[in-house]
Amino acid sequence: MIQEIKIKNFLSFKDEVTFSFEATKDKFAEEYQVVEVVSGVRLLRFAMVYGANASGKTNLLKAFEFLRAFWRKQASNVEERTGVIPFLFDRATPTEPSRFELVFYVGGIKHHYLLELDENQVSLEKLCYYKSVQPTMLFVRKFKDGKSDITYNPSVIKLSMTEKEKISLECLKNMSFFAALGKVNVNLPELYAVRQWMISHFEKMIDPTLSLTESAEAQLSKDDALRNYLVNYFKNANFDISDIKTQAYDIPAAEFPFKIITSAQVTIKSYQTYFEHLVKNEQEDEKYELHISLESYGTRRIFGLATAIYNIQKKNGLLLVDEIEASLHPKFLEKLLYWYFKNKSQSQMLVTIHDDSLLDLVDDLVRKDSIWFTEKKASGTSDLYRLTDFRGLNRLSSIRSAYRLGRFGATMK
Repeated sequence: MIQEIKIKNFLSFKDEVTFSFEATKDKFAEEYQVVEVVSGVRLLRFAMVYGANASGKTNLLKAFEFLRAFWRKQASNVEERTGVIPFLFDRATPTEPSRFELVFYVGGIKHHYLLELDENQVSLEKLCYYKSVQPTMLFVRKFKDGKSDITYNPSVIKLSMTEKEKISLECLKNMSFFAALGKVNVNLPELYAVRQWMISHFEKMIDPTLSLTESAEAQLSKDDALRNYLVNYFKNANFDISDIKTQAYDIPAAEFPFKIITSAQVTIKSYQTYFEHLVKNEQEDEKYELHISLESYGTRRIFGLATAIYNIQKKNGLLLVDEIEASLHPKFLEKLLYWYFKNKSQSQMLVTIHDDSLLDLVDDLVRKDSIWFTEKKASGTSDLYRLTDFRGLNRLSSIRSAYRLGRFGATMK
């Protein structure tokens, strides 16, 4: 699980900001929304970010998304750009490195990862873990004499000179050490465990324009457990949907709407999905099937979001959703979150949101420490802060009203 991230000189975050999943001492919904990963360390399963348009909400999610992509990216040559974008509304920051610090737990062990890079190269990459109170350095990588110089902790990392050279040759200046590690075969259990966590833990960020339907259909066609999960969700959310049926079939190359140049016989998978609706007529209850293309966009989005939530719960991963309320009625959003909380796991969700109706459900559905805000300063930089940074919250009759009145900032001016 992720404990916190620090971001500096990335997109609208010029100055260092810290986002944390650490829970306060608040006991509300602790059984379902808080996980004690080790003694005394309590992490939240959910957090949401409010703020005006262009205030930096999405950029927080993009920081996680950048790391997810960068850890996987295997550069083909040293001329490729790293893909990082610094703060651009300043004379100095475009030429300065962006900085990311991530604190996370793998197998109950705390890790601290540091990355500094610009658009051309990585200047610093470092990983430590905590087998005791004090951190133990596993490796540190610096840019020296035009190439990556990697130093390992010899008490933990046992590598021959040949193995070290293999990694160094693969570790181009514009890619992550962990991307290079994926290209070599050496015995590094401590580092491979972290790399596997990096690869499997993060789901691709979901934005309002991303269609989730086809991937959900593909999974549903071969996963009965997912079908049961979705049907139960729709029933609990008071939809009239009583079943979902998906069938996969192959389309031969000759029927493609475009040409594919290949000597092999090619087919692609296509899917037919029907939602079974239970209709209460005057005489009796009747069931009718409706093709997914005839369902509302909101139903299809819930179908995709619920599938994504199912997946992160199975692997205890992180799901990033930008504008989670898009095309959803507030009540259905509440039920989606309730369903997520109800199914216990060590998964985590970080979402951005404009719909302030959830603020009326503080200490009813959501915790105070799960609410964050972003606010754009006159300098163009984004500030990031938590609801629990404010005093006197328990004396407020309505968190939502206080937010609308500007008590916490992060609103349109």
